[in-house]
Amino acid sequence: MSRTDESTRVTTSDQARRPRRRRGPLRITLVVALTVLLLGTAGLGWIYLKLNGNIDTFGADGLSKDRPAGSTKGENVLVIGSDTRTDGNSALGGGDKGDIGRSDTAFLLHVYADHRHAVAVSIPRDTLVTLPPCKLPDGKWTRTRPNTMFNEAYSVGQTAKGNPACTQNTVEKLTGLRVDHTVVIDFKGFAALTRVVGGVKVCLPQDVYEKDLNPNRATRGGLLFKKGEQKLSGQRALDYVRIRHGIGDGSDIGRIKRQQAFVAGLVKKVKSDGLTPTGLLPLADAATKSLTVDPGLGTAKRLISFAMSLKNIDLHDTKFATIPWRYQGERVAIVQPDADQLWAALKADRTLDGTDAGGKKGGQTTAAATAPSTAAQVSGDGIDVAVYNGTTTRGLASRAATALTEHGFTVTRTANAVDRDRAGTVIEYGAGLRTRAQTVARLFPGAELKSVPGAGLDVVLGRTYTTTGSTSASPTSTPTALPTSVARDARSADDDVCSNLSYG
Repeated sequence: MSRTDESTRVTTSDQARRPRRRRGPLRITLVVALTVLLLGTAGLGWIYLKLNGNIDTFGADGLSKDRPAGSTKGENVLVIGSDTRTDGNSALGGGDKGDIGRSDTAFLLHVYADHRHAVAVSIPRDTLVTLPPCKLPDGKWTRTRPNTMFNEAYSVGQTAKGNPACTQNTVEKLTGLRVDHTVVIDFKGFAALTRVVGGVKVCLPQDVYEKDLNPNRATRGGLLFKKGEQKLSGQRALDYVRIRHGIGDGSDIGRIKRQQAFVAGLVKKVKSDGLTPTGLLPLADAATKSLTVDPGLGTAKRLISFAMSLKNIDLHDTKFATIPWRYQGERVAIVQPDADQLWAALKADRTLDGTDAGGKKGGQTTAAATAPSTAAQVSGDGIDVAVYNGTTTRGLASRAATALTEHGFTVTRTANAVDRDRAGTVIEYGAGLRTRAQTVARLFPGAELKSVPGAGLDVVLGRTYTTTGSTSASPTSTPTALPTSVARDARSADDDVCSNLSYG
């Protein structure tokens, strides 16, 4: 019965060929890691003065007075892609020069304490969140704004460069994690980076035309990209990361996946070319000219210091993921409890495969201190569920059944699954049972919810369950890995350029 499962200047002819639009989000991930990594390898004191003159900072007076506590386990860096039209960016994206810009791209980069792993978690621009109070130019603070699109946090501060502090406050409110540093990069900086490295390889599943970049066009327009692998830089690279409607399913989630693949290719290209002083200076110069950072990263020396903690991160251990999400009308809603489990796993310094990357030898971190203890709040009254062991570990289904019974669930059956090589736990549910499945999921952190034909509700246990030892929060159990849904969809920086590019 078990269910198996060229410089940044754009010429006049370039502008004539490129469609202009007011709204063109810049989606780039891991740029900060690339930038500071490059800075860090030079080790030349004479570079400080030149680069210091490039770096802009934003004030810390707009940061919340009620922030999460800092952590000794890893470091969190918020990276924002801004589509501001000021300072030469208008030529690359169109729009009014007075536009304060939007944060149509943002991700939280968690650098693990072992300095050998990193994961960048993207937050879609249309995600509905609560915006905490933000400081206005006149010194007043806005009121809390629930159920608001995430990208509005950047512009609510009403300043020429947006409001990075407000976005940082929002991320801290959302994740419960303290953001150690924030970095903003604009169109011009992105275009310059791709030109200096000589272009980045991308993969197009089909021909792409101007109307795909600007759906408001009346005609298809000229050909922007031919189908297949190719190398892009400058304006063409920018067009690629902004494009949405002409590739895959046309979703914003699909665009995020392609942007993650692009930045992975950028990092790979730089590492393959080698980092020499001759090639380093123009790349670092181009990057820092379009960076706005928090005061903690406001000098080249501080950037270099941070860079030294990144130099040993291998491409395979550089991961790209997206916050657990679902559509809510035309917007994006956050999926719980997966999202909270994700933040808890990062706080505990757990990698995608569940490894403790905290750099500590021996001993175990308590789950009670690192993950939400929701077990005591779960009531399974009136919910029938079958349990299947999807591993070769004996007694697993009985153990889970006991825990479920303790919380009021009625366990209708325990047995071995047909597939005994499951990595993660899956909760399979029939029509109309999603809410009940979500209740069950609260006892199985990281479990994947899966809709299947039929009318039952099953828990198919995976190997991740064997590492937790129990569904209940226990002071002797090991913290859970990142949720299965996150780990399954994640990308490594060394993945093939044509793989996993579009949701749907």
